[in-house]
Amino acid sequence: MSIMIQFEELKLELQGLEPDIKELANALGLDKLRMEIEQLDRRSAQPGFWDDVENSQKILQKAGVLKNKVSAYEGLVSSYEDTLALIELANEEEDLSLLEEAQSELEAVKKDLDSQRLQTLLTGEYDSKNAILTFHAGSGGTEAQDWAEMLYRMYCHWADRHDFKIKEVDYLDGEEAGLKSAVLLIEGENAYGYLKSESGVHRLVRVSPFDSSGRRHTSFASIEVMPEIDNTIEVDIRPEDIKMDVYRASGAGGQKVNKTSSAVRLTHIPTGIVVASQVERSQYQNRDVAMTMLKSKLIEIKEREHLDKIEDIKGVQKEIAWGSQIRSYVFMPYTMVKDHRTSYETGNINAVMDGDLDGFINAYLKAESLNSLSENLDES
Repeated sequence: MSIMIQFEELKLELQGLEPDIKELANALGLDKLRMEIEQLDRRSAQPGFWDDVENSQKILQKAGVLKNKVSAYEGLVSSYEDTLALIELANEEEDLSLLEEAQSELEAVKKDLDSQRLQTLLTGEYDSKNAILTFHAGSGGTEAQDWAEMLYRMYCHWADRHDFKIKEVDYLDGEEAGLKSAVLLIEGENAYGYLKSESGVHRLVRVSPFDSSGRRHTSFASIEVMPEIDNTIEVDIRPEDIKMDVYRASGAGGQKVNKTSSAVRLTHIPTGIVVASQVERSQYQNRDVAMTMLKSKLIEIKEREHLDKIEDIKGVQKEIAWGSQIRSYVFMPYTMVKDHRTSYETGNINAVMDGDLDGFINAYLKAESLNSLSENLDES
């Protein structure tokens, strides 16, 4: 293949992305975003803007999020134009040394386009929020507890890949290995929107390192994902509906905090929901964290069950049955991770355990978007 043909093919592939880039501007509502930024900037420039500090911070935070979206799109357009110029220059000069760079730049444009398109699917009310992940080992003792810890590590790796902050809220060690239960707070723009797809039962098939006979074992662990509810969202919880227990911090989290009775467990009496926090140094801090988790859990159930009010939650929703797992991770007799909702699968199980979950998340969000579109068409 001649140099000119190689560059021409790259150019055609790149130009094929132009309609998608223009469509992305419509999907983002770029003109509307710019108008909204202008309005927020005008408000922030008015005299007395800082009289209400809390409200001022909200306005600046919202403006920052919108500016980041516009900036990201403009960066994509700029990358497209720079890559096109590079390909045309290399083709004109017949400079083969630039071929690898041109291919790399094209792939970067495609990846950025996919990432921004995916964000347009995050339209839920709480998608932009931080995410609270709760891990529970299934029955099966050490084997299941080790699997729960493997999942815990997997999501920490995923968060690191996306430059999200990770905060351990609660951690209860397993008896011999792993963990019985744990709570992580993942902080970052759209953390809940991405991670809501991970809520459910995860199934592991492998030769157990804890079985001297080398037999194959199946283990289960469940993950709950909730949006972190901030002070801008009102959740009415009556004080008399909460039972508070304090206890001494223990486990991995407890090693880092005071050995006083600072850990807090809250029970929401009407629903039976229990939340706990033990990683902060004072009882009051742990109570605040636990209250945030309780509000988040109530909101998540309300949304999932399509209820009108928090009061409509009649009791704790039963854990998903172990038979209805969302995803299977097979280490033996072959290697495969398969999502049972979207049928997305990969044979590279080591990459998945190191946090490469984007394929699964993307497939879920696209499927949800199609389902939502289909429902809207049926209604109309």
